[in-house]
Amino acid sequence: MKKVLLVLSLVFTATFTMNGQEISDNAIGLRFSGGNGVGGEVSYQKSLGDSNRLEIDLGLANEFTDFKATGLYQWVWNLENQFNWYAGVGGGIVSAGGTGIYGAGVVGIEYNFDAPILISIDYRPEIGVSGGLDGLNSDIALAVRYQF
Repeated sequence: MKKVLLVLSLVFTATFTMNGQEISDNAIGLRFSGGNGVGGEVSYQKSLGDSNRLEIDLGLANEFTDFKATGLYQWVWNLENQFNWYAGVGGGIVSAGGTGIYGAGVVGIEYNFDAPILISIDYRPEIGVSGGLDGLNSDIALAVRYQF
């Protein structure tokens, strides 16, 4: 049992002490989602350090009468060369079916091109906390962003 705990603690420590590839100071673009998401979102990312960032997304639906705003804190790790993977937590507010608040998580993979373009695919589960949201909703999205 001690050996198992030692191995798990070493893996956990190694995972969280790996240095991520340096990420762009700013990135803005579009996030196209399916599932229970709103469809398309304008997405902005702001670097908070060498391997951490803040992502803010705003989506509009139903002829711009409903909106969804999400904020996520993300950790970024380098996989290989220009590939990174990331995970994060956050929350948001949505107006569809009455105003609701939700908690969100995200896990994804991204590719940094030699040009200032970033492409990513991610999975975002969301849990309704109050308002018109109930239970678990999730979506998978493809995002394209310009880095500056």
